[in-house]
Amino acid sequence: MIRVLIVDDDPMVAKINKRYLEAVPGFVCAGIAEGVDSAIDMLNSTEIHLVLLDVYMPGKRGLELLKRMRNEQKDIDVIIISAASNIETIQSALHFGVVDYLIKPFEFGRFRDSLKKYKKKFELLHGHEKFSQEELDKLLKGNGQTPRLEDIPKGLTKTTLRKIVKTILRNKDATFSIEGLANEIGISRVSMGKYLNFLTEIKFLDVEADYETKGRPARKYRLSKQNTEAIYVYIEAADL
Repeated sequence: MIRVLIVDDDPMVAKINKRYLEAVPGFVCAGIAEGVDSAIDMLNSTEIHLVLLDVYMPGKRGLELLKRMRNEQKDIDVIIISAASNIETIQSALHFGVVDYLIKPFEFGRFRDSLKKYKKKFELLHGHEKFSQEELDKLLKGNGQTPRLEDIPKGLTKTTLRKIVKTILRNKDATFSIEGLANEIGISRVSMGKYLNFLTEIKFLDVEADYETKGRPARKYRLSKQNTEAIYVYIEAADL
């Protein structure tokens, strides 16, 4: 069984995560810690394979625990489960080697898929003393292929996509129109529409109709609060 430590200062959230965890075969909750200090005590006294870690907690933040674990070279994996969706936190978490990052609120299906994927890697890693290249590729990717970013739709470029995403992230709480963002980036309205359609399709952006304008309602866009990590399948976090 994969032994999991849940680190979250909200008892209700921790209870929900424990229920979710125990609904996935192969996992057991080895403990719940309400802060970094109590988590450190449990990590030093209990066998733990995986930590489900919140970022925002009173006192020491979750990333402080993650950094300490890495500095002490603890052989324990971490999945971040947090409302923190800003690029700085995500980059720091990825830098310290988290195996996944779930942004609250999330659906159980996303949580279940993350644990099932982790379980496959855990079993593969702990079932071998040596690896062939094929087995190692399978461990790194899950399908025997060299890891790579997904391709963006034909007609779009990653250079322009990076500029657009950077601008949206910089103004993350603001709504914007195709025309406004096109003027800011310096491309045509038609081209910008293609990029925003793509970002809406992957649920990086939310779109709504603005009925305050005269005539046909204008489309207004806003950064999604639930799926900002969707873009990292297409662009490295370090590029933003």
